[in-house]
Amino acid sequence: MLRISASMAKLTPLFSILTHSHRAILSTFKHSFNRSAIIPSIKATINTLAAAQTPNSRDNNDNDSSTIKLSSRTRRKKDRQETPEVILQRQLNNCSKSGDVLQALHLYDEARKSSLVLNVEHYNKLLYLCSVQIGDNDGDGDGDNVGVSHLGLQRGFEIFQQMLNDQVEPNEATFTNAARVAAAKDDPDMAFELLKQMKNFEILPRLRSYGPALFGFCKRGDAVKAYEVDADMIESGVMAEEDELSALLEVSVEAKNEDKVYEMLHRLRAVARQVSESTLKIIEDWFKSEYAMKIGKRGWDVEKIREGFVRGGGGWHGQGWLGSGKWKVVKTNVDEDGTCLSCSEKLVSIDIDPNETENFAASLSKLACQKQPKANFGHFQKWLEKNGPFDAVVDGANVGLANIAHFSFSQLDYVVRQLRELSPTKRLPLIILHVNRVTGGPAQSPNNRRLIENLKKNGVLYATPYGSNDDWYWLYAAVSCKCLLLTNDEMRDHLFQLLGSSFFPRWKEKHQVRVSASKRGVSLVLPPCYSLVIQESANGSWHVPTVASDDPDIPRKWLCLSAAAIIAR
Repeated sequence: MLRISASMAKLTPLFSILTHSHRAILSTFKHSFNRSAIIPSIKATINTLAAAQTPNSRDNNDNDSSTIKLSSRTRRKKDRQETPEVILQRQLNNCSKSGDVLQALHLYDEARKSSLVLNVEHYNKLLYLCSVQIGDNDGDGDGDNVGVSHLGLQRGFEIFQQMLNDQVEPNEATFTNAARVAAAKDDPDMAFELLKQMKNFEILPRLRSYGPALFGFCKRGDAVKAYEVDADMIESGVMAEEDELSALLEVSVEAKNEDKVYEMLHRLRAVARQVSESTLKIIEDWFKSEYAMKIGKRGWDVEKIREGFVRGGGGWHGQGWLGSGKWKVVKTNVDEDGTCLSCSEKLVSIDIDPNETENFAASLSKLACQKQPKANFGHFQKWLEKNGPFDAVVDGANVGLANIAHFSFSQLDYVVRQLRELSPTKRLPLIILHVNRVTGGPAQSPNNRRLIENLKKNGVLYATPYGSNDDWYWLYAAVSCKCLLLTNDEMRDHLFQLLGSSFFPRWKEKHQVRVSASKRGVSLVLPPCYSLVIQESANGSWHVPTVASDDPDIPRKWLCLSAAAIIAR
């Protein structure tokens, strides 16, 4: 508590100055604050609740057989749920859903009048609402909405100051929401200062914590300050994603900082890989600029370029801009062999570091044991050690249901045999199925029963037990065996987001096999022989993949970028 009090003492003067300077804005909107349009105050709600709980308000028909007498435990739980603090939190949550800033501020004012003790969750929700911008603040939107937004920003500083005065310990969400308020007032410096203050509370910042300051500086065109935030992010071990890198790329383009543009392109290669249309536009603007024509080397050391490729696993060398003159910027396609249809450059398959694979398998195992019954997953790992390794793993449920309404063992068997033909050892792949699929429904058919028994006899079928999620099993098996994975699952849901690693999309790109259905039947779609990632070639050209259409028949577009003068020595 002493640490908290000391930290708050450091914060208090800063916000005392800020809140004082914004009192004029509060006064301006004071008369437009329409309280009559707001739902009953929290005090009225509490009074209503109290009246409802008095003996006179109860149903006096004690002889009614339908009356349910609550146990003392249930009553206590009900009382806890209906405390004034809980009611306020529920009402603020409703304000958040509807974006009603005025209502939230009214609830806050009434809570203060009632001497209600607010906790960190109340304050966080209020700060979040105060940071929300309603309408168009550039003057073309609804004037009332603009006024509400300004009022929310003004009150946000005041509410944060009150939270500190009340000695309520802030958390990461508190600082992030306060920083959003600062950024909404076009004050990224204050947002960055708040980020630094988090360290006084020994709070680890998250990616979202850096957004207000980073995007604020980028919007202002202050590249130096944006790089400072980026450096702090790297020092804190927070990895920027496409949105952050795209903002840094744009501010670097505007500042004509070619070294930073080069750096951001490579960081995008490692994180975002296939880029959005907005990021692609920034990249196009850079290569079409007159400044980009002047920066490339007209000659370079071929041996150093080759060493860079070997060190990076292919697809990039990291030696800086090669080639000079006007860049040729073309949107094109890449054929099945990885050859660009514009410049005829052949894209490469980028190697995955074996140590990365081992580390990823270990972290996957640890996470699976936390999320699954540990004994069940441990048993599977031992079984895999005894029966593996395999050349391929099949997500049985996904494949058996691919493009059809009901699970089909015959489709699963057909696809598995296709996969076997691709295996260098001609061994059947490992099939992961939940125990329900192996024992019930279509599994009861004589033909399917024989197929299941044959797969078990060959040691290539594993039935995941009740209470287990198949996904952990087939993913772990494929990663640990360093083999192909047959599934149409895009692996984008919460489970896979938990992995939180830039390694996973690279691994999936090189190892996932999909099932495709057409009039000719079911077939396999193998991983591309080249990596779907930003690639920098030995002659200085670049290829940038865009996000693919959901329609598999529409080929992915690539941005091909090549310099006019290519002279190596």
